Amino acid sequence: MDIKLINKATAEDIALMKEARKAMKNSYSPYSKFPVGAALITDSGKIFTGCNIENASYGATNCAERTAIFKAVSEGERKIRKIAIVAKKGDAYPCGVCRQVMSEFMDKNDIVLVEVNKEIKRFRLEEILPFAFEL
Repeated sequence: MDIKLINKATAEDIALMKEARKAMKNSYSPYSKFPVGAALITDSGKIFTGCNIENASYGATNCAERTAIFKAVSEGERKIRKIAIVAKKGDAYPCGVCRQVMSEFMDKNDIVLVEVNKEIKRFRLEEILPFAFEL
């Protein structure tokens, strides 16, 4: 599937989107029927992927973004510089909880890529979470 470039997407952006699309294939989404995949790259250059994993209680569901972030953090990575998010159908904008978790491990100018209508939209984290909770 071809992904169009908008908002100055780079070759690295496209590569991350492809990894996110691969991760989406592992989604466990029997309730929402809304598979999502995510891929991130850390400052050390390592790539981690994740998919959404649903649960019948809904509250125990984990989003693709948090799955990828938690995998990275559990492997000792603490700095994410870019994350890509895709969904099988519709827009893949991250939820509020994911945005807040991103702010824990990303700087406000780090990049969030979202697939919207088969196009890559590129945002700085601060644009999608302008008033992050910070200590």
